Amino acid sequence: MTRPTDSTGERTRIGRSAPGRDWAQERAAFQWSDIRRELFGSASGMGNMASLALDRHAGGAAADRTALRCLGADGQVRELTYRALAARANRFANVLGALGVGAGGRVFVLVGRRPELYEAALGTLKAQCVLSVLFTAFGPEPLKTRLAIGEARVLVTSVSLYRRKIAPLRAQLPLLQHVLLIDADDAAAPESGTASYTALMSAAADTYAVQPTAAETPALLHFTSGTTGTPKGALHVHDAAVMHFMTGRYALDLRSDDVFWCTADPGWVTGTSYGIIAPLLHGVTLIVDDGEFDAERWYQVLQQQRVTVWYTAPTAIRLLMKAGAELARRYDRPALRLVASVGEPLNAEAVWWGVDVLGLPIHDNWWQTETGGIVIANTPALDIKPGSMGKELPGIGATVVQRGADGVRREVTDPEVTGELALTRGWPSMFRAYLNQPERYAKCFDGELYLSGDLVRRDAEGYYWFMGRSDDVIKTSGHLVGPFEVEKVLMEHPDVVEAAVIGKPDAMAGEIIKAFVALRPGTAGSPALRDQLIAHARRRLGPALAPRELAFVDALPHTRSGKIMRRLLRARELGLPEGDTSALEQAT
Repeated sequence: MTRPTDSTGERTRIGRSAPGRDWAQERAAFQWSDIRRELFGSASGMGNMASLALDRHAGGAAADRTALRCLGADGQVRELTYRALAARANRFANVLGALGVGAGGRVFVLVGRRPELYEAALGTLKAQCVLSVLFTAFGPEPLKTRLAIGEARVLVTSVSLYRRKIAPLRAQLPLLQHVLLIDADDAAAPESGTASYTALMSAAADTYAVQPTAAETPALLHFTSGTTGTPKGALHVHDAAVMHFMTGRYALDLRSDDVFWCTADPGWVTGTSYGIIAPLLHGVTLIVDDGEFDAERWYQVLQQQRVTVWYTAPTAIRLLMKAGAELARRYDRPALRLVASVGEPLNAEAVWWGVDVLGLPIHDNWWQTETGGIVIANTPALDIKPGSMGKELPGIGATVVQRGADGVRREVTDPEVTGELALTRGWPSMFRAYLNQPERYAKCFDGELYLSGDLVRRDAEGYYWFMGRSDDVIKTSGHLVGPFEVEKVLMEHPDVVEAAVIGKPDAMAGEIIKAFVALRPGTAGSPALRDQLIAHARRRLGPALAPRELAFVDALPHTRSGKIMRRLLRARELGLPEGDTSALEQAT
């Protein structure tokens, strides 16, 4: 692994981990039809997402390979082979049929990370119903909102979750016909309006004839929080499997003999796309950990399960950094060959921490709920530029656009110019709708371009660098400032764990930059440290981009997928309505 430096001696680049691959040549030769042919056996575009993930393996030499290894918080380990998981998914598809729930019916799953979640999810997709996995830590109100927007007909959950969060709201969900409880006591009287998941599964056949599934058949419903109002339901189709398979190969380097661990909860798009579909499409052994985050436990999982590919979030990486290098060095990672991250931009220091402490760089990548899959990545075939998003994957057309004074968006061709990241329509996992919000969906596009809402710059070598959300951008004294540009400089300071910046109205400057900083344990916030951090930022960024105000906080508000909620900081600072907070990490 090489560590090139610039003229000042600063480490700026990490040599590729898969030498000998010509990235430009691979991109030029890439055809989506080749991926479809590999998955479907033809380029017709017909293929059921769950059948591709299970039946291709269950009917061949990989039938008895472990597909799912679930590590319970209590220490219990449950495993399912591809043959067994396919049979369980078949049973659930038959359960849906017996309930009269046909293709297009909306099935929601509110279950912890245990085998029932995965078999129900995959059975739903086999039956051509629409799957939506919900995060178990949501409170009753965000659950009700999502179930109502999604017009849920079936809910799979536990007795405890049902009693605490669903039953009090059941009367407000008239379309919810069937609630299946995975741990119901069949010897006791059933909960009113519910049925035993176990009893229904036991009565169902373990064979199922998957019907031909057209590419545009709806498959996945993911919710993404809006800055105001209710969450948006992004609808994806079965053809997204093509994207999941391709990105699993190019961005995550998945191989059939891998042991893969995605730490994202399936209640978020990463936990479904890369915690269920993509790894199973590649025939790997998928590690599922139902325990809460604990640094030592995570190192134990990497060591004991011999994880080869690990996909996690910047927040988790920073927590591991906070736990210290000494703890990391107590454990081996005998098989680990690739670490990747998504959710919030990963600062360069965290990438280099991976090199120095884990022995591997962390490959940051970028995508959204709406893109359905990874579109820009630091791949094993590319040198890593720590702090960058990487380059667009094969089959993805990315560009930077700016709106001119005439209101027309135009491509930015010069390097190092900040603009909005836009993608050319046509990748398989592009969302097809915001449920019941056609006007909002239409606003995401300008002709053939999908407008991401994220501000980036592209350097002379084609690497993209995240600058902030377009609705987070700060305009101060005529300068447009992306929050992450300031935050990453603050996080270079040894006393800072995390930082977030917002624009605060100012009569003279329009807006000034205010920073919120979380410090390392044992470090006390003080006026002297505040002045030191502002001075550090002024040295690195210049007075125009440095924070004018800085506040110390115990923790920053995050979504459960790891993104800092800057808009919430802004609302609290300015006394504005907080809007939709259902995705807030601390919500219960």
